[in-house]
Amino acid sequence: MGICAWLVLGGLAGWLASMIKGTNARMGLFANIATGIVGAMIGGWIANLLGGRGVTGFNIYSLAVATGGAVLLISLIQAIRK
Repeated sequence: MGICAWLVLGGLAGWLASMIKGTNARMGLFANIATGIVGAMIGGWIANLLGGRGVTGFNIYSLAVATGGAVLLISLIQAIRK
């Protein structure tokens, strides 16, 4: 995947995760992209540990893995801030 695809996938995953966790009002475009990209790395690592595939390209499976990782990342950040 190229840089543009990572930015778009990260932005979508970060935005979806922020909508799920209710933090969308506090997060901007760059925070969503960063959360989505880091979430894709976390989600891909967890998927590989469980015997699945990580982020494989620009597809629905990769978006789900990245969104799951981003939700986990936001949850961890919220737990640390409390």
